[in-house]
Amino acid sequence: MKKTLAILLAVLMLVSFAACAAKTNEPASTEEPSTAPAAKVDMNVFTISGPTGIGMVNMMALSEEEALEKYHFTVVTTPQEVVSKISTGEADIAAVPTNLASTLYKKTEKGIKILAVNTLGVLNVLNFKGDEIKSLADLKGRTIYTTGKGSNPEFIINYLLKANDIDPENDVKIEYKEEGSELVPVWNTDDTAVIIAPQPVATSIKLNYEGSVIAIDLNDEWEKVSSDSKMMMGCVIVRDEFLKENPDAVASFLEDYKRSVEKATADIETTAALCEENGIVPKAPLAKAAIPGCNLCFITGEEMKTNLTGYLKVLFEADPTSIGGEMPDDGFWYAG
Repeated sequence: MKKTLAILLAVLMLVSFAACAAKTNEPASTEEPSTAPAAKVDMNVFTISGPTGIGMVNMMALSEEEALEKYHFTVVTTPQEVVSKISTGEADIAAVPTNLASTLYKKTEKGIKILAVNTLGVLNVLNFKGDEIKSLADLKGRTIYTTGKGSNPEFIINYLLKANDIDPENDVKIEYKEEGSELVPVWNTDDTAVIIAPQPVATSIKLNYEGSVIAIDLNDEWEKVSSDSKMMMGCVIVRDEFLKENPDAVASFLEDYKRSVEKATADIETTAALCEENGIVPKAPLAKAAIPGCNLCFITGEEMKTNLTGYLKVLFEADPTSIGGEMPDDGFWYAG
């Protein structure tokens, strides 16, 4: 009997060891790893009509499948509309003037960051029946019509005139108009005047007066007198809270945006049609003619920081309130 029990116990032990071994050799899991793509992040993107928004129109045309994230675009006509949307959190990302970005950084208590510069200077000197203009020195004694009294255009023009030994108050006569559209009929009454206009208004004026010329691009004049900066007038910003919650989505946005800017300069025909379709420029033919002069770009990192800091310093010295009352600190810049 004892012998039988011993044999049974031995058999049971062998069976138990075999079961354990079989269990140990089983794969940890038979489930396939998930290959589902991560959900796209919704982001509300605002842009101002005009040159600041041109680089974004090819993003607006992306299908849901093509876009890296889920973008909801809104086009507004004034910078003030963006200020309110950023302040309330309704806008996550926005294309705005660079000095407004600096002002918002102060206004929101460092609640935004600048992602990229998207537009260099868009101001042009136009001439019709007046004496030939080869340099800014040729403006001495002339009457100049422009826009932007108390804002960037005035500060830029005064800075460049002074750098060319021209006193803005005594050596020239500057007449300011409220809107860019008011510059278009100027030559009907004073065809020897000089007009300094932003794009696409400058192109519109040139198309309206046969024989008129865009004599000077003020970007070129800026680079002659400021070696450590560029005239960086437009940029893209992000709410810092949104960035902290969605760093990968913001990086994806920048990928899509860079491609959009590159296409804007490579495929002007398509971009011009999209400008009209999305209310960025009133008519496609005007957009097509103006885009080459809009100085679209995609500048980030140290290049952006170095050159934009120099530009903001010029505005600060002209009027500190134009950039929010003080130069932005290091928290203003997106590190990527």
